[in-house]
Amino acid sequence: MASAAEQLAANMNMGSFAKATELHKRLLFTILALLVYRIGTYVPIPGINSEAFLQFFQNPDGQRGILDMFNMFSGGAVERMAVFALNVMPYISASIIVQLMGAVYPPWEKLRKEGGESGRKQLNQYTRYLTVVLALFQSTGIAIGLNAQPGLIDSPGLFFIVSTITTLTGGTMFLMWLGEQVTARGVGNGISLIIFAGIVAVLPGTIARLFGLAQQGQMSAFTLLFIAAMMIGVVVFIVFMERAQRRLLIQYPKRQEGNRMAGGERSFLPLKVNTAGVIPPIFASSLLMLPTTVAQMTANANLPSWMEWLPLVTAQMQHGQPVFMLLYGALIVFFCFFYTSITFNPEDTAENLRKYGGFLPGIRPGKRTAEYLDYVLTRLTVIGAAYITAVCLLPEMVIANFGSGLAFGGTSILIVVSVTMDTVAQIQSQLLAHQYEGLIKKAKLRGRGKTAGTGKTPGKGVTAPARR
Repeated sequence: MASAAEQLAANMNMGSFAKATELHKRLLFTILALLVYRIGTYVPIPGINSEAFLQFFQNPDGQRGILDMFNMFSGGAVERMAVFALNVMPYISASIIVQLMGAVYPPWEKLRKEGGESGRKQLNQYTRYLTVVLALFQSTGIAIGLNAQPGLIDSPGLFFIVSTITTLTGGTMFLMWLGEQVTARGVGNGISLIIFAGIVAVLPGTIARLFGLAQQGQMSAFTLLFIAAMMIGVVVFIVFMERAQRRLLIQYPKRQEGNRMAGGERSFLPLKVNTAGVIPPIFASSLLMLPTTVAQMTANANLPSWMEWLPLVTAQMQHGQPVFMLLYGALIVFFCFFYTSITFNPEDTAENLRKYGGFLPGIRPGKRTAEYLDYVLTRLTVIGAAYITAVCLLPEMVIANFGSGLAFGGTSILIVVSVTMDTVAQIQSQLLAHQYEGLIKKAKLRGRGKTAGTGKTPGKGVTAPARR
């Protein structure tokens, strides 16, 4: 027999959506916030020659390295050098650093585990401070680099450097604030939706580029259909794997409460196949792209004899090259295990189960339960790492055959599908909450009507005493 929640979910339709006025307000706020973000990606920073910079950025002979990834996540703001060029990447980096430090740095670990709501707010404040530091560092590098390029700046100098640092850092802080507002007053995670909007914005350009190559004869119609079918298959595969989980049965013992027996319930501990999420490919991309970009900047310089190998290494570290794909896959697997070990602690989970009287059938509470959870989680992480690696390397193979800029990266697909699933789940939960409230109101009105009409309290056959 289906549960009440499943019955409500089966009865959800456009009529129930039309009545959810609170959900309408949240969706409207989310759409307006994303519209503001997209407008900001077209506002260039003061003092830059937008046309000259676009030609410089799109130069096929140039090697942009990590800028390609930043441009993809920012929805093209980097190639226009807009005020939102840094996007929320400093905030994401700061969040990851604070989360990692919260697992290895004892004071922050204590805040995370024992601080409650105040501890969480304190860690969020540390994340904001670190975001400012990272944004200042990255914007300073961009400003100095732009100032050194002839023809890109109308009036190079100290004033341009200071104004660029201020503009880019302010843009990142505004997006951080906007994302927090969407999380509180909108639908879904605001930061994730901002990245989602940036990635989706470059999707039409990628599709148009593919059709352009097909019209020019550089790509056959069969190849175009194959790429389209492959992308659809990858999306379906991601949805399946993101919803996959291993459910461990948890049993609670029976206990005597007065004259009756209580307890004896059963529940499940869900362990996702992909516990690490999209963090491993992001970490791996950043770790590979940063040294590659530095090597590209120095590859064409006057190198000493003992560094003549640098151009060869730089060529092998480009997208689609075997060495790049090998290192990329190895780093993804490493970060899958590393991040999973941080986000899920089998010992803490086993201790919580023992504290509340729960146990896994056939497994002793305590140390044996922690060992079993670690054993199951390791096997799941092997499957999850193989899945993420396959999804991320498949577009790299397309790049190797059809050139960079044609493939919609595996990291992008993971982010888009994951954010879409999370947002849809939150919309459904809002509709379920609205339906629950409606049922409760109807029950109360029905009870009041019956009491007023019959003079009887609901569920009892006793007439209420007349008033004097």
